[in-house]
This record gives sequence, C-alpha cells and structure tokens, in this order.
Amino acid sequence: MRKRRGQLLEETELRDYALRLLAARALTVAQLKQRLRPRAADPASVERIVTQLKEYGALDDRRFADSFSSARAASGQFGRTRVLAELLSRKVAPKVAEQAVRRAFEGLDEDRMAAEWLERKYRNQDLVAVLAQPARLAAAYRRLRHAGFSSGAAIRALKRYSGQADRLEELEEAPPAD
Repeated sequence: MRKRRGQLLEETELRDYALRLLAARALTVAQLKQRLRPRAADPASVERIVTQLKEYGALDDRRFADSFSSARAASGQFGRTRVLAELLSRKVAPKVAEQAVRRAFEGLDEDRMAAEWLERKYRNQDLVAVLAQPARLAAAYRRLRHAGFSSGAAIRALKRYSGQADRLEELEEAPPAD
C-alpha cells in the first residue's frame, strides 16, 4: 500500500524513494539529500542511504558534472562560465565542477560558439542592421555574457557584425564607478 505524500518514510521506503528520484533524473549528492531529509523518519538514514548509493555507483557527483558539462558544451547554447555557475548552484564541489567544465570545453572554440549563438538567437534578422543600434549592441553583449561567454569572445563575435563593438571593450576596461 502506498503512503501519502506527507508521511515520513522508514529507511527501506526512503531508499525506494531515492531510487525513484534517481531513475527520473540525475541528481547530485546534495540535491538528493535535500529531497530525502524532509521525508525521513530517521535523519541518520539519509546518510546511510546516500553512502550505499555512492558505493553502488548510482550516485556520483563527478560523473554528474562530466555528463552535465559535456551536454551543455555540445549544445553550444552556453559558455563555460554559465555551465560552471549551474553546476555550483546544484551544489557540486567547486573543484569537481571546474575540472568537468575544463574537460568539456577543451578543444572548443569559444569565439566560434559565441558567433553561432548570435546567429541562432538573431536568425531571422539582419545582424548588421540590428547591431548598428548601440542599445541593441549592448543588449546582445549582455545576452552573450549571460549565456556564459567571456567578454573577449562576446566582443569578438559582435565585431563581426558591428564596428561599434570596440566601444564595448572600453566599457569592460573602465573601472567601476563608486
């Protein structure tokens, strides 16, 4: 018989719940613990279950980070910075996250990725005409940065379509106003 959602689970039921969660989607150790704690009748059982799942190989932050980074890098929709930030927000250890991102983006041309990103986002528009407007140029630059591309790669991609992109470099180099 199934228990109702709000009830606390004993260790075996909690393990089954953890396995159902992991079958639905990959989770980091911290994410799984976060989901198990409110449902656990015995808080110590969460640690025992996580340890077991690690031993079985069903839970591995390094494998999660590698898979996540590789998928994001291959899609071309996100730059290195964004992927790293997303891994950190999923509570992957910073060192593990940095190594996974480095491996995933190794051999990829960030300038080319940024240019392809621009072409994809503005696919039905004339980029030269759109980026001739300073406000639209600045908006495109901010969008590239938000997508995780470095300022240098974003500026180089924008320079292909706008001569005014040099002004963006000046903004990056200027010290912040206090």
